[in-house]
Amino acid sequence: MLAEHFELIEAIGLNLFYAFIFIFIGLTIHDVMKKNDVPKMGKLVVYFVLFLGCAGFIAKGVIQFVFESQGVG
Repeated sequence: MLAEHFELIEAIGLNLFYAFIFIFIGLTIHDVMKKNDVPKMGKLVVYFVLFLGCAGFIAKGVIQFVFESQGVG
């Protein structure tokens, strides 16, 4: 049974790893900005860029799912 679902388990594990990395990066950036007293506009820009990186991975996953469900690739 494990061999049959190996790709699914691998994909879920990789997605969880990416989520952990983004959360860890966000917490690290938050800590650095808090210690260095960054203005509110600077924090907004930094979090927006971090969100764009996250959104890119989510968009990649959605596009990949759509292509695979239609038989492309």
